[in-house]
Amino acid sequence: MSYQVLARKWRPRRFAELVGQEHVVRALSNALDSGRMHHAFLFTGTRGVGKTTIARIFAKSLNCDKGTSSQPCGECSACIDIDAGRFIDLLEIDAASNTGVDNVRELIENAQYSASRGRFKVYLIDEVHMLSKSAFNALLKTLEEPPAHVKFLLATTDPQKLPVTVLSRCLKFNLKRLLPEQISGQMRLILDAEKIAYETAALSELARAADGSLRDGLSLLDQTIAYGGGAVRASEVRAMLGTLESGEVLGLLRAIQSADGNALLAEVNRLAEFSPDFGIVLDELAGALHRIQLRQLVPEYVEADVDVVPEFDALASTISAEEVQLFYQLAINGRRDLPLAPTARAGFEMALLRMLAFKPVTGAVAAAPSIIPPRGPVLPIATKSAAEVAPSRASATNHSNAASTAAIAANRFESPPVLQQRAGGVAESSRAASYENEAATAPPIAAVAVTVAPSIALADLTANDWPALIESAGLRGPAGQLAQHAAMLGLESDTLRLALKAAHQHLNSPTLVTLIEQKLSTALGTTIKVRIERAGDNIETPADQSARAKSAQQQAAETGMNTDPVVQALMQSLGARIVPNSIKPLENGS
Repeated sequence: MSYQVLARKWRPRRFAELVGQEHVVRALSNALDSGRMHHAFLFTGTRGVGKTTIARIFAKSLNCDKGTSSQPCGECSACIDIDAGRFIDLLEIDAASNTGVDNVRELIENAQYSASRGRFKVYLIDEVHMLSKSAFNALLKTLEEPPAHVKFLLATTDPQKLPVTVLSRCLKFNLKRLLPEQISGQMRLILDAEKIAYETAALSELARAADGSLRDGLSLLDQTIAYGGGAVRASEVRAMLGTLESGEVLGLLRAIQSADGNALLAEVNRLAEFSPDFGIVLDELAGALHRIQLRQLVPEYVEADVDVVPEFDALASTISAEEVQLFYQLAINGRRDLPLAPTARAGFEMALLRMLAFKPVTGAVAAAPSIIPPRGPVLPIATKSAAEVAPSRASATNHSNAASTAAIAANRFESPPVLQQRAGGVAESSRAASYENEAATAPPIAAVAVTVAPSIALADLTANDWPALIESAGLRGPAGQLAQHAAMLGLESDTLRLALKAAHQHLNSPTLVTLIEQKLSTALGTTIKVRIERAGDNIETPADQSARAKSAQQQAAETGMNTDPVVQALMQSLGARIVPNSIKPLENGS
């Protein structure tokens, strides 16, 4: 007996056997059971999602010998003949091969005759968008008012090419792409029935490669069974598809994060031994960056692949969110430009080297543009003792405030001519006096702060030092969020006690606690253990302090803008108004 491919052997024969498309099955089942059946149906969707299969099941439901219902028996002669493709009253027409008006006219002439064996004569027109314009015009009248015994079932992958006059005469059902979980679940059911050994990871790889098409997935499954000699193994699937194991690309990200070009090229050489499709590797890299960003910005997100979550957590704590966005953009741009590269590997390496070249330098200070002259005296920076820092900082602040205030006052004298004309009644001397008075009473503008990392002795560590310790330890990502939402209760021997509010208990995980312990131990030079306890809402965390400081800065910025004399003059003379929520404090807090 000849072999029948899995896609044909396991084609659904009842609505209950369909994978997905519940919205279509529900509508058709209700129509069949209630007897409210339209005369024309249009099924749209990508390849291999069930358009023709649903049409055949619908035709079987209409012509089953036991009566019209949503559950055909599958045993009568009509059901058996439809499954075998030899039912005389089910006419399947390939519109790609019968595009002309003559073919449609022949169809129309035959439609007037009653069904020979069944209740209805069903016309199943596949790829209907391939019909010519004249063929569509010839079909319109019959499609609008067909004989009572005729049903039209149209299927297409490109509904945009159908005339609006055809669309308006049909009930349209958009079939969805299947989820990878649905495809892998159907594969598992088939392999269990066929008694074929398989690995779950292999089915996941095949389901992703199917791209929403169950037929494509089953075709790949047939190919894998042949490739693996009767078994489905993950390593063989990856070799066949040119893909990599989930987490294989993380070595590339570690090398980029450590700014080690030699390690990066060594990792590329290691991956090249698998002869992968470098376009797919860039896709995997972009997918890994997506998962890392989710771990950073949505800590409560639950990963389906729990085996690699700790590795993603570790990278999420060392790579900043901004760098993840940068690397992701470079990865997808490199994927797009890959066909233009001399070789696929060269394009892949250049995409990675671009990430390495554009990686922000940690701790670098951006130089001010040379075209902007300094507005105040340049203060020398020298290393001083702790006793000298305070007076020199106060002196520098006074100089900076005076220079900045003088510059602001000078700029405000340069009023626009319109304002001078509209506010001409105000004496120049009084306006100058107003600016001098403002310069004397204006709040000091914060100078750029130079942060010196304090050396905190373990014995002297208090709750007030906790925010600074988080910063100096470099806690970022999910671990940083956990630390920011925890309040320090105290230090017992080498155990740091932290309190977490009930609203943030979802951030607590053993993996993140271990990362915090490692970072703190490195920063303090001794082994630190962390114990997280549940606390009420009355504790104040670094996140609360930061939110309160931002709120105070916002309030100060709004107050300063509303009381500014120039702003008040504009509002009074020109009828100007401040747009709500448009005032933002400067990044340096001024």
